[in-house]
Amino acid sequence: MVSVELRDRTAGVHRVIVPGLQRGFRDLRRVAAAATLLMPFLAASPPAGAQEPEAGSRPRIMVLATGGTIASRAARPTQVSGYSIGYTGQELLELIPGVERIADVSVEQFSNVPSGAMTVERWIQMSSRITELLEGPDQYDGLVVTHGTDTLDETAFFLHLTVKSAKPVVCTGAMRPSSAISADGPLNLYNSIRLASSPEAHGMGVMVMLNDEINSAREVFKGDTHRVETFQSGALGLLGWVDSDRVTFYRRPTRRHTVGSEFDVRGETELPRVDVVYTYIGVDEYAVKGFLEAGTRGVIVEGIGAGGAPSTFRQARTMLREAGIVTVSGSRTPDGRVSRGVDTLPAHKARILLMLALTVTEDPNEIRRIFSEY
Repeated sequence: MVSVELRDRTAGVHRVIVPGLQRGFRDLRRVAAAATLLMPFLAASPPAGAQEPEAGSRPRIMVLATGGTIASRAARPTQVSGYSIGYTGQELLELIPGVERIADVSVEQFSNVPSGAMTVERWIQMSSRITELLEGPDQYDGLVVTHGTDTLDETAFFLHLTVKSAKPVVCTGAMRPSSAISADGPLNLYNSIRLASSPEAHGMGVMVMLNDEINSAREVFKGDTHRVETFQSGALGLLGWVDSDRVTFYRRPTRRHTVGSEFDVRGETELPRVDVVYTYIGVDEYAVKGFLEAGTRGVIVEGIGAGGAPSTFRQARTMLREAGIVTVSGSRTPDGRVSRGVDTLPAHKARILLMLALTVTEDPNEIRRIFSEY
């Protein structure tokens, strides 16, 4: 039996026992595998060159855990698919010992579900709870939401439009379960706590932080089904980075959000129904018929080019207009503006904005204003 020592100049010596390990090059792979077990701990050491806050002056950060891959466990360390929810928020925090040097961190288990189980009702409850935690009697200095990546950009945008606080709110997740070799979740959570603790993050709206990259909730989207660098912001780009020595911003959101938003969902239980129609060659009115029967109050048309639609969709537009349904044009093209439409928002985010817009107005001119300001 051989023990493997890893030295870190801040956190000291860490030893892991590898049963049955023989000295020699043939077991080098087993040494490397054992070392990976300590990576979350080493990642949690204070960044080189960074000043550690004094006790009592550390920011108070709340982690609101909702589930997702970051909270998942697989049967084997090499398994990065076919996993299931297996960690609570508190257990995730325990994967990064040393984080107490950065902030006084609390955990609240909001839910523990895959991101596909998120609902509008849960969004409303989450937004109201975050506002309460940041601006109510508890007065936390910042907040991190752990979430599944599949719908993380939708949740983040909803919070971006509805949370009534200028304090940092950071959404994070993982592309690999936290039981995996080279799991990205522990470091993402650690860096998100650093970001939520940063004075420079105040007033930046809701942010998404994975893979050391800071994106605005408005622009960010999931761009890869498996890679850890999945979250992107297209032509508009990142807000900044969370590097080992500091948090750095290079631009700020210019559209209205959080405390500057006119939307307030506190006390609400539901939002108006809004649906999305994706256009393609041969698209017709049958999807629209179904949405009308379901009682839709708004439709986002994911059009072609700069917001147009194939000629076969004309009957559908007529049906929407005659039914008095608010219709907003978008584009299936990933980048570029849509004039008098959803501008640069993808359809699934334009839907969120239209749902909220319909809580305050049905005037087409006012809805155009809202889409130009958010």
